[in-house]
Amino acid sequence: MNFFNDNPAIKFQLSHPLMPKIVALKERNFADKDKFDYAPRDHEDTIDSYDKVLEIIGGICSDIIAPNAESVDHDGPQVENNRVIYARGTQENHDALTQAGVYGITLPRQYGGLNFPMVAYVMSGEMVSRADAGFANIWGLQDCAETISEFASDDIKSEFLPRVCDGATCSMDLTEPDAGSDLQAVQLKATYNEADGVWYLNGVKRFITNGDAQIKLVLARSEEGTTDGRGLSYFVADNKHDHTVLVRRIENKLGIKGSPTCELVFNNTPAQLVGTRRMGLIKYVMSLMNGARLGIGAQSTGLSEAAYNEALNYARERRQFGKAIIEFPAVFEMLSIMKAKLDASRALLYETTRFVDIYKAYEGIETERKLTPEEKAEYKDYLKLADALTPMLKMFSSEYANQNAYDSIQVHGGSGFMKDYACERHFRDARIMTIYEGTSQLQVVAAIRHVTTGNYLKMIKEYDAQFIKPEFTSFRKRLQIMTNLFANAVTRVNETKNQEYLDFQSRRLVEMGGHIIMSYLLLIDASRDTEDQFRRSAEVYLNFAEVEIRRHAAFIKTFDVEHVDVYKVQ
Repeated sequence: MNFFNDNPAIKFQLSHPLMPKIVALKERNFADKDKFDYAPRDHEDTIDSYDKVLEIIGGICSDIIAPNAESVDHDGPQVENNRVIYARGTQENHDALTQAGVYGITLPRQYGGLNFPMVAYVMSGEMVSRADAGFANIWGLQDCAETISEFASDDIKSEFLPRVCDGATCSMDLTEPDAGSDLQAVQLKATYNEADGVWYLNGVKRFITNGDAQIKLVLARSEEGTTDGRGLSYFVADNKHDHTVLVRRIENKLGIKGSPTCELVFNNTPAQLVGTRRMGLIKYVMSLMNGARLGIGAQSTGLSEAAYNEALNYARERRQFGKAIIEFPAVFEMLSIMKAKLDASRALLYETTRFVDIYKAYEGIETERKLTPEEKAEYKDYLKLADALTPMLKMFSSEYANQNAYDSIQVHGGSGFMKDYACERHFRDARIMTIYEGTSQLQVVAAIRHVTTGNYLKMIKEYDAQFIKPEFTSFRKRLQIMTNLFANAVTRVNETKNQEYLDFQSRRLVEMGGHIIMSYLLLIDASRDTEDQFRRSAEVYLNFAEVEIRRHAAFIKTFDVEHVDVYKVQ
């Protein structure tokens, strides 16, 4: 088994019509072909490189990471002398990926990276998450290197990026005991020493994923007397195990146990400023968080895949009343909805990632030369699309991961409650996904402006104009009716000009838009797929979405603004 080769739905995304554009922009029209012997020479060569590397990662996932998952979950990491010791399986996973040379997958070749786009990186993240969602956090923290590559000085890049490509671990140290989602409240202090020209960090961080990593990106308060986000800067610290960063403890978590979540004490830790002062939260962390939300989308989709596969295999094997339980409508309907949610999550994941790839490529080009007016306009368009879909992706994919993990246990019945089956681990691992990197409620806050300004409706109209097979005409018509219900609901809420009422209805509105967008994406995929692997999920998801949209539309239509007070807890 190989987690890349056995899943044609992932490989299918490499044939998307936007991929030639993404490859050309990322490769700068193959400018590296004469500088590096492993750089591709044309589009076909590039896609072949993606295939080969993803096949290597897929093999490591199936042969090493997945078999280690149970022992890692059982053993977990330990703290010895204020340092983290990974579980045996976690270290084996990391060593295998390091020896394969696949860390630094998106970094420029001049630093030892592979210069792959986010699409390929997200595919790797999905496969790793299918194998072990906890280890995906360690693999996924390569995002920190992206931030260094994008914003740090050349000296910092030269110091840290080659180490990431050699397998150095990373962490992003944001949260504190009194600063969770409200990062403006961060108090860890950064002080500049004029004598040696070095910044020093002092304070406490909490809930830090992979907290004893070798390379740490730290949000700290650099400006005396400030209390908000404008006093925060971003720093990179080299955790050389010189006892300036101490691991106070590892949190005892419900799930993702292989990923050490640490409380840290910084004691005069030397660090270097990334970018410019005062822009730590406003610019750099927000960029990193958007990348992390893509990562959670991949993690959630990978776990959804694992949960669905466990349920499907069990339902085929388990016999009751003389036949396999998959033959009972109550079970096969549950499985079909699980598959539809998985395919919908994946469609939204890669659509969002493609948009990110294009706007990020233009940002990279802009550091080399001035963009043409056409390029600038295209950059703004794709930035807006990515900004609209990222919170929607994070919310839907993580919620569906939880629902699929729950339903997987239900398919297993009493056996699913026992630790003999992986589905109980998937259930525990999934729970954090709607919480970290911004809760589902915060994703609604980020997404609602794209509802009220009409951005989602504009996207939906553009999807409706794309090619859809004639045999799906009835599906398109149903989606058009659903779109009208969504547009009417948006108008009704907007017309109240009541912010509290808008906040109250926001989740329903965002869900309506998301259901329509994912339905269109599945129809478009089904229309260009020659293997007919998405048709069933497109129809099942459309049926599911239609019920949800009509339910939300009816609630919004009949709900009076004054009735919001009924829901306020006394």
